[in-house]
Amino acid sequence: MPRRTSLRAASTKDIPAIQALANRIWWAHYPGIISEAQIAYMLELMYSAEALERQMTEEGVHFWLIRQRVTNADIGFIAVSQQTPDQYFIHKFYLEAALQGKGLGSEAFEQLLEQYPDAREMRLTVNRQNVKSINFYFKIGFRIERCADFDIGGGFWMNDFVMHWRRPPADDCAQASDSSA
Repeated sequence: MPRRTSLRAASTKDIPAIQALANRIWWAHYPGIISEAQIAYMLELMYSAEALERQMTEEGVHFWLIRQRVTNADIGFIAVSQQTPDQYFIHKFYLEAALQGKGLGSEAFEQLLEQYPDAREMRLTVNRQNVKSINFYFKIGFRIERCADFDIGGGFWMNDFVMHWRRPPADDCAQASDSSA
């Protein structure tokens, strides 16, 4: 089946597009999970032009725009940083609300793995009340590692699960049977 999405490395020139996506996605997804005051606070904290530029240029966070091929429109984004030679952290993974549940996020994750063939492990954090996203992460192979609470300032907390993904080991049995023939 042909891919319906593509990933494009984002740069500081894409900050306005990332901000617009984040604003739409957060306001569609997070009410009922966190307060509107916390949504506004976190959007400013993490998605101001200055914060995004700092993440991209100083903190080693690589942003990828998810583009829908049919419409040629950006429909989401992923932000990743390398922690060790084979371990990565997914800081952000967002898709337009109307396009969730259609396999596009799974496809984008597969493409992300292609960008990081050395990745053996990935971690991310997700709000413990964010059932829809938690179930998506389960679907693509993540497991809950632990609970963690993060003070993000302004009187707000992130009450999250830390989730962990491991690349499946190579099928050594198939290779062994091929060499014994």
